[in-house]
Amino acid sequence: MAHPFREPATSAPTTPTAPSRRTLLALLGASLAAAPLLRAPLASAATTAVGLDDPAKKEIAMKLVSSAENSSLDWKAQYKYIEDIGDGRGYTAGIIGFCSGTGDMLDLVQLYTDRKPGNVLAKYLPALRRVNGTDSHSGLAPDFSKDWRTAAQDTAFQQAQNDERDRVYFNPAVQQGKTDGLRVLGQFTYYDAIVMHGDGDDSTSFRNIRARALRTAKPPAQGGNETTYLNAFLDARVWAMRQEEAHSDTSRVDTEQRVFLRNGNLDLTTPLSWKVYGDSYKIS
Repeated sequence: MAHPFREPATSAPTTPTAPSRRTLLALLGASLAAAPLLRAPLASAATTAVGLDDPAKKEIAMKLVSSAENSSLDWKAQYKYIEDIGDGRGYTAGIIGFCSGTGDMLDLVQLYTDRKPGNVLAKYLPALRRVNGTDSHSGLAPDFSKDWRTAAQDTAFQQAQNDERDRVYFNPAVQQGKTDGLRVLGQFTYYDAIVMHGDGDDSTSFRNIRARALRTAKPPAQGGNETTYLNAFLDARVWAMRQEEAHSDTSRVDTEQRVFLRNGNLDLTTPLSWKVYGDSYKIS
């Protein structure tokens, strides 16, 4: 079943000249310190409520993302996933869709090598540096995919994937969500958006999706209504998705996140039922 990172067979491949997901990570080295998620201080929305970083809620988040990206709730089975989906970003791989063309795969393999020198992927670091910012397989084919799957059996590589996911995507999204006064669902909408779009300066990046939403609604931390703001954010997210053919199916918003929002389930309380690309899923 098709999903955003593995575009539907009926979709024309996206050219590398118009990327929207993680566009600037290659330039930023996936460093949010160099380009912080928050461009201006916002009022603190400290709360003792459970957030998306609660272990049980985080597990739900991983399953929700995996249903959209991998047509499966078994997100831990995706450590070994790797393919070129023809979207101009080279290889897409692992639990969060690390890409050889956007810098985050390079950072991941570098972290793995720092922790475990001489691993099966270490020899590809020079090639990953050369192909960064392109869709090229030069220096990677034909054995990189096989070696990735071998590395995925190593718990050290699995942990490296977890840690880079958290550093680049999960933790910044949750932090911004809490700063905006959003509960678990809102924090998840931020996480899902930054996974797909990254946090660069292009118009479809996470920060600019959020900026687009702020033109029409305020988050709770700024005195706004949470549901109204989340609808505005999801409207902005749908606009961003439709700017790129590979992401033009918006069901992960329409029949997943909006369903939870319409039901008033702002804390992602189970049981959860949703659809992505027509496939039904449930978390009891």
